[in-house]
Amino acid sequence: MELKLSRPICFFDLETTGIDVARDRVVEISILKIFPNGNKESRTWLVNPEMPIPPESSAIHGITDEKVKDEPTFKALSKTIYAMIKDSDLAGFNSDRFDIPVLAEEMLRSDIDFDMGSRVSVDVQTIFHKMEQRTLSAAYKFYCGKSLDDAHSAEVDTNATYEVLKSQLDRYAELENDMKFLSNFTTRRVTADFAGFIGFDEDGVEVFAFGKHKGRKVEEVLEQEPGYFGWILNADFPRYTKKVLTAIKLRKLNTKLS
Repeated sequence: MELKLSRPICFFDLETTGIDVARDRVVEISILKIFPNGNKESRTWLVNPEMPIPPESSAIHGITDEKVKDEPTFKALSKTIYAMIKDSDLAGFNSDRFDIPVLAEEMLRSDIDFDMGSRVSVDVQTIFHKMEQRTLSAAYKFYCGKSLDDAHSAEVDTNATYEVLKSQLDRYAELENDMKFLSNFTTRRVTADFAGFIGFDEDGVEVFAFGKHKGRKVEEVLEQEPGYFGWILNADFPRYTKKVLTAIKLRKLNTKLS
């Protein structure tokens, strides 16, 4: 089905040095402009981000420092890019949460007064997530080809989950039939406690992941502000979080005594 347009719409995608909207920079931008009469215009630019591209980012998009060292900066391209999109609505995949904010940062950094006040945006990923269910019933149908009768019965859901995992292992060659691998694969964020109140820094040291001490080492906070430990123990935090916190406090105490 062709789009019904009253003005042009620019589908665009960015490749970047990372996922920090405020700090990371564009290394590639591609724009597909669709006009109301059906005509199309497409442009793609490699961009020198004026900062090193982390290897983990290059591993995803294949763009290295060497590849962009002689390419123009975003500021040098900004007027050309803006001329292409200024009369258009915008669309992308996860664009509302990432691509548009990054584009806005780059435009403002280039002294172009970019805003969304006179245009609308369409995030295709949001449509996908809203229209296609992400439930166990949907997964059971997709992977196993069966309807999940009596869903939300604990026994039925448990058996369906087991069948889904077996089918996923059959479907995806990159998944290893190893529980440690699968655990690592399905862990979104490594935390010291299940609830995520205590995380780890880059050195593997426990840090608070919430509140006024967010990002600070737990041991350091407990030593400098002893009352914080008592507040957490008496507040409505999960028991496992209190258990982990207590273990950290005892570990520090034992270290001092030894």
